[in-house]
Amino acid sequence: MEKREEGVEVDTYAIIDIGGKQLRVEPGRFYDVPRFTHDVNTLGSNTKISTNRILLIRHGSDIDIGYPWLANAVVKGRILHSCFGRKLSIQKIYSNRKTCRSRGYREDMIRFVVDSIHLNGRKANNQ
Repeated sequence: MEKREEGVEVDTYAIIDIGGKQLRVEPGRFYDVPRFTHDVNTLGSNTKISTNRILLIRHGSDIDIGYPWLANAVVKGRILHSCFGRKLSIQKIYSNRKTCRSRGYREDMIRFVVDSIHLNGRKANNQ
C-alpha cells in the first residue's frame, strides 16, 4: 500500500441535488446538467449560481450527511454556457407495413463550474 505524504490535501467533494439528478461535485471542475431554469439565455454566461440542496460533504476524513439536506451548507459556482447532450436515436419499426420511422432528440444542458463548497460559513476547498 502506498502511504500518503503529509501536507497533501485529500479530496473535498459534495453530493448535490440539481435538476432532478444527484451529482458528486468537486471545486474547480465543470459539470453538464439538464436545464434546471428556463432563463439561461437571459442569464448568460458567468452568471453566479448557488445551491443549498446538499446531501453530503466530505472534507478530508470528515463526512457530514444531511437528512434530507445539510443545514448551513452552500455550493457556489457559475454558468459557463448552455449546450446539448448526446443525441438519442429513436426508431419505430412497423412490421405489418414493412416501414420504419426514425426520430432524434437532444436534451438541453447547462455546463457549470463549481467554485467553492461552504459548510457552516467556512470554505472547504482542494486548492
